[in-house]
Amino acid sequence: MSISPMVRKIAYSAVLFTAVLASGAFSGCAYSGIAATPDGTVVVARNSLLGANRKIYLCKVSGEQLKCVDSQNAP
Repeated sequence: MSISPMVRKIAYSAVLFTAVLASGAFSGCAYSGIAATPDGTVVVARNSLLGANRKIYLCKVSGEQLKCVDSQNAP
């Protein structure tokens, strides 16, 4: 009994999709955003793929230095 090429492609796609989801859930995949405020503060938000690890950093730029502190008000 032979497996048709179409079934093989669907099975391969399902395995690939599952692997991508699993790697994103367990490997710490994250995304972030950056915004600037009128007073010169740079806000950096970092979120994990599932939203479990949210961090917000408030950064001040002075010359060539960037000083950041972790905000305790992360949503």
